[in-house]
Amino acid sequence: MTTRFDGRKVLVMHPNFPGQFRHLAPALKELGADIRALTLSQPPQGAPFSVTQVPLVRGHSPELDPWLQSLDSKLIRGRSALPLLRQWRADGWVPELVIGHTGWGDMLGVSEVFPNAKVLGWFEFYYHATGLDLDFDPEFPPSEEDRLKTRLKNMWPLWMLEHVDQGVCPTYFQRDVHPAVYRPRLSVVHEGIDTQRFVPKEDIQVTLGEGLTLTRDDEVITFVNRDLEPYRGYHVFMRALPALLAQHPKAHVLMVGGDSVSYGAAAPAGTTWKQYFLNEVGHQLDPARVHFLGKVPHATLTALMQLSRAHVYLTYPFVLSWSLLEAMSCAAPIIGSNTAPVREVITHGENGLLVDFFDTEALTASLSYALRHPEAMQPLRQQARQTVIDRFDLHTQCLPQQLALVASLLASTA
Repeated sequence: MTTRFDGRKVLVMHPNFPGQFRHLAPALKELGADIRALTLSQPPQGAPFSVTQVPLVRGHSPELDPWLQSLDSKLIRGRSALPLLRQWRADGWVPELVIGHTGWGDMLGVSEVFPNAKVLGWFEFYYHATGLDLDFDPEFPPSEEDRLKTRLKNMWPLWMLEHVDQGVCPTYFQRDVHPAVYRPRLSVVHEGIDTQRFVPKEDIQVTLGEGLTLTRDDEVITFVNRDLEPYRGYHVFMRALPALLAQHPKAHVLMVGGDSVSYGAAAPAGTTWKQYFLNEVGHQLDPARVHFLGKVPHATLTALMQLSRAHVYLTYPFVLSWSLLEAMSCAAPIIGSNTAPVREVITHGENGLLVDFFDTEALTASLSYALRHPEAMQPLRQQARQTVIDRFDLHTQCLPQQLALVASLLASTA
């Protein structure tokens, strides 16, 4: 039986609300919580509770040391939230529980303004100068300055680890990169995938802007990321394409992602990573078969994953993308990198295929196999979806686990 939270005051904070709380916040409201949300961006339309936007109090000082800009951004967000938190306290609305994403800074003052409130924080990553993402790719070796700046990034996670009662990480890998002393208070609970929304569709058709219509009878390779950059293996994928397309003259490649940088270093001055590697291999590619779609609506993204005969997901050892699990829920055949946290989700030969991140020949061979043998990939497709249903389903797994954490923390305040 689901615990009700009638009248319990809960504050949810995210600078780009709802963020990770798209499902948790409405569920708390439905279960009776007196819920408010604070954001730094435009509030979403139609929220069933109050969502208040606060303005930034200032920008960066021109005299600020560039190494401190990331920390200063978090201080700006935290100080921007403080006046509203204090106003709510003065008005008599004092939350018993504060839920937020710890990486942005807006939660700076919650423990000071609401000292009796429990704090539940979402943690995505703890940075390491060696042994993880920063020095993973020998093509882009970090400088000594890069390593120092990376260590400085942990000033904020350490602050938040000291000021939460309970934390949440979406994968075991992401939990275990945090210092061992804090891991006992970090639960592993994913945000959840709506497996009734992300479903297989065998009769899917997708028409591209140039009037090309593709179906599951076509050899379609999909590559999806927020931005096309080395952290997500864009360079490796691009270098595998000339040989792959030569072997499969009817194949089409559909790439989703922006031209910016979400995680790693910027491309050389005057270009983007997309263009940088197009300059390297573009002359070997048929532009009529390699389609850069940019950023697309989620409905379009879902259709592409339903269409795919081979969905590629490559990543440095870093945070796991929702798109991988959404593709698995759509029963897309997965070819992923044998890196953490991908191998926490994909078992080679059972629910997908894994390749060495840097091995373009192995990637080409795996993609070619998936394109030539869709019948052999069918059991892997089915098991990929079953993996998400069993471990990451929003309604039967993840949301109930999140609500149980909320119930436990609120019970300790009663």
